[in-house]
Amino acid sequence: MSHHRIGMIVPSSNVTVETEIPALLARHASATFSFHGSRMRMHTVSPEELVAMNAQRGRCGDELADAGVDALLYACLVAVMAQGPGEHRRVGAEVAGQLAGRGLDAGLVSSAGALVDALAAASHGRVALVMPYMKPLAAQVVAYLEAEGVEVVDWVALEVPDNADVGCIPGDRVVAAARTLDLGRADALVVSACVQMPSLPLVPVVERELGLPVLSAATAGAFCLLRALGLPTEIPDAGSLLGAPATVS
Repeated sequence: MSHHRIGMIVPSSNVTVETEIPALLARHASATFSFHGSRMRMHTVSPEELVAMNAQRGRCGDELADAGVDALLYACLVAVMAQGPGEHRRVGAEVAGQLAGRGLDAGLVSSAGALVDALAAASHGRVALVMPYMKPLAAQVVAYLEAEGVEVVDWVALEVPDNADVGCIPGDRVVAAARTLDLGRADALVVSACVQMPSLPLVPVVERELGLPVLSAATAGAFCLLRALGLPTEIPDAGSLLGAPATVS
């Protein structure tokens, strides 16, 4: 088995991504992983705090470069999407350049870019979304995806402003929100467009109940990390995105 170090740049109040990504990758059949985090201060999910959090990205990149990571996940979807269309590409180029300056050739994945890329890889052009954000930020996520050519056919925002509280949203509330969506034209449902809102146990359950592909920011992140490492993207019991062989690019 090959072994890979995964770096994660994480909001200081996030407690979910550091459990869900390791739990997903622990099921991988042909590789093992270790996880190495660096934190950016952020508590309230507001435009001002997201900008201030993003400004800490450089320090975090340096810390993870010191650890010699093989791939890096910038784990805050809305912090990137709230900065405007295409921001995941600019962030990706900036962090990749920073790591290259340290002599590190690490695969870089942002949660924002991972969702965009996973939807494209699975040919899901029309989606519905469940999000924890306040409605103005949720609308920015919708606009970001639509700028990438993804049609958002319906969405719901749970309007939880405190990021620590987002990590405690019960699964039955998320599933109840998903059931309110009009899925008649959707190719897929993103049951959690946020790496802090717990989703991992929900993905296969909701996929079976609603009868269409279900993914989350966490499963999209795992999918793109595996692709960045050149590894097979099959993980059991994690929804159809990770349930079938995919071409490594």
